[in-house]
Amino acid sequence: MLVPMYFLIGVWGGERRLYAAIKFFLYTLAGSIIMLLAILALYFNYEKTLPQGAIGAFDIPTLLAAAQQFPEQVKIWLFWGFFFALAIKVPMFPFHTWLPGALTEAPTAVSVILAGVILKMGTYGFLRFSLPLLPADTTLRAKIIHIVVALSLISIIYGAVVCLIQKDMKRLLAYSSVSQLGFCTLGIFALTPQGLAGGVLQQINHGISTGALFLIVGILYARRRTSLISEFGGLATPMPNFAAIYLIVSLSSLGMPLLNGFIGEFTILQGTFVVSKAWAAWASLGIVLGAAYLLWLYQRTMFGSITHEANKALPDLNFREYAVLVPLVAVAFWIGIYPKAFFALIEKPVQRIVQQVNPAFYQQAPSPSSPSNTSHPPEVR
Repeated sequence: MLVPMYFLIGVWGGERRLYAAIKFFLYTLAGSIIMLLAILALYFNYEKTLPQGAIGAFDIPTLLAAAQQFPEQVKIWLFWGFFFALAIKVPMFPFHTWLPGALTEAPTAVSVILAGVILKMGTYGFLRFSLPLLPADTTLRAKIIHIVVALSLISIIYGAVVCLIQKDMKRLLAYSSVSQLGFCTLGIFALTPQGLAGGVLQQINHGISTGALFLIVGILYARRRTSLISEFGGLATPMPNFAAIYLIVSLSSLGMPLLNGFIGEFTILQGTFVVSKAWAAWASLGIVLGAAYLLWLYQRTMFGSITHEANKALPDLNFREYAVLVPLVAVAFWIGIYPKAFFALIEKPVQRIVQQVNPAFYQQAPSPSSPSNTSHPPEVR
């Protein structure tokens, strides 16, 4: 992924494309090197467990199963090796500084691919590699979880606050990705079925909502050759259909009920609340700030009087643009109204992960404030 994205940004990007591409390359290359070292360390420690003369393999399930027998100190080093590599890819605070430049300078299609797909490689890696490498010792595990959750909460709030002062729409959406992906990592490391299920679903939701927002900004950029917020205003008059779809996508991103973002964020908060009310409270602040920056952006660009003469004659959506945006809106409503179809797909893998990394969850006695002691929690269904 690294080399193609480097050329897509560096060749077809905006004015500062070389700076953005090189920074993206250096950050993600550093993460790749760290991950390579972690993979080699995982293999060499696995090789020590083999009988003399036996040939090892890089089979992922075999390596991760063997890692359960490693000393706790080795598992901690392996966990942090994979974690830092994947945190750069997500990106989490404070490894996020490459993202705003890359998304701002990249052409629209590349921004959609980067925000909608490639960033999820980091959160997927947390599920696939980092969680199985958590130490079995509950004290050590708790310390690690608290550090990761703290970084997730900082990402949520910091990303949302910085969005409020942005002057460029693409840069605002880049920082909003830092904030929203913080919800994904928070749900994953809550180590509850609801948190994990919500974290997985929110990865899909972010790809749909933020991908659609980048497409919407790309439509404006194609007409005006700028994404500065100050260049727009009153666009609901010449582009009413565009304004309607833009409003739905914005509400989807901020977590409006009946749309996909609400289901993902609510499930994450539900799974996090079981572990810590304080975590859920701080994360809720990110939802409030998210509504603030998204609605304020919509107000400044769509409402009021037309601020520039060039905006008076802007054409509304054409057939090609409808064909791209309407399916995303339809999927957003589908997940928001009937999420069971998606939760059914991820329920068993989520339960398997929780049973592996947090078996005590299913052993807890049920209480009014905690999920039922069952292998099929009703909240997950």
